[in-house]
Amino acid sequence: MKAAEVIRFLEELAPPSLQESYDNSGLLVGDSQTEVKGILVSLDCTEDVVDDAISQGCNLIVSHHPIVFSGLKRLNGKNYIERTVMKAIKNDVLLYAIHTNLDNVLDGVNRKFAEQLGLTNTKILAPKKERLKKVVTYCRTDHADKVRTAMCDAGAGKIGNYDQCSFNTDGTGTFRGNENTNPFVGNKGEIHREAEIRIETVVPDFAVKSVLKAMQLAHPYEEVAFDVYPMENIWNEVGSGMVGDLPEEMDALEFLKSLKTSMKTDCVRYTLPHREKVKRVAICGGSGSFLLGNAIASDADVFITGDFKYHQFFDAENRIIIADIGHYESEQFTIQLLADKLVQKFPTFAPRLTRVKTNPINYL
Repeated sequence: MKAAEVIRFLEELAPPSLQESYDNSGLLVGDSQTEVKGILVSLDCTEDVVDDAISQGCNLIVSHHPIVFSGLKRLNGKNYIERTVMKAIKNDVLLYAIHTNLDNVLDGVNRKFAEQLGLTNTKILAPKKERLKKVVTYCRTDHADKVRTAMCDAGAGKIGNYDQCSFNTDGTGTFRGNENTNPFVGNKGEIHREAEIRIETVVPDFAVKSVLKAMQLAHPYEEVAFDVYPMENIWNEVGSGMVGDLPEEMDALEFLKSLKTSMKTDCVRYTLPHREKVKRVAICGGSGSFLLGNAIASDADVFITGDFKYHQFFDAENRIIIADIGHYESEQFTIQLLADKLVQKFPTFAPRLTRVKTNPINYL
């Protein structure tokens, strides 16, 4: 199996276009046409992780965090980033990162985080907008089903728990082909009127290209008329963080203590509880302080994430409990998430989990 096949699956799971502007997800080192001998999954990519991959017979490392965030100006081994990249190149190890695009999908980092806490009724905390398009085309009535199905099979027409969604309007199309045409109906040089159906459907921005390709392949006309419109709708399946409910109300302090076990952390930094019980929980794997306002607006009792700064704790203002469990700790289960997804897709090609604990922070 070539690396391109693994990458294709990972990019279906978390499309690269969903990563944040500052991110650098994707294939960072290596040739996608390389034959994969083994896959190592890790949260971070370090020199020790590359050594671990080599010792376990893996030549593809899939990490959550990219080792290269900004462009490298030189490779002389002066820092750990350069040394990691050099070691990977010297040993023919491919490096692939799946970072904020995996943070931003519904079945990604935060879903795994929520499962670890036992949350129910979960939804995206801060959904994205302006990531959907409306695609419209016009087709002969006797070919409409074929075209519509092709578009939906390519990724169009999904709204929440529904698929194959479209709106269809009867109308009349007119056209005249010149001498260089071979019209499916009518005669070149003559104005033709044809009973047609206007098909309109919603498409994620990352799927527009594939939907248009499928539409054109299924359409009987040699020149296909279509429109692509931007939409302002909020897309509830893509965005930052997650919010959900505990199965039952818990004493606030007991819940905070339980995080040390459920999240396998030695330290929980928190603001004093402003209420005795907690039920609704907002979360964000990694650095989530930017979502504090969203967590408060969601009526969450507690917001669990990592990397809060000292002065940011004051912003809770007795409206919510902030619980900072650490960046690594809030994302550590992402390794198992990726491994599980890879096993489901490639059942005869089991990935390895890194044996290296990459968290640079230690607690006494």
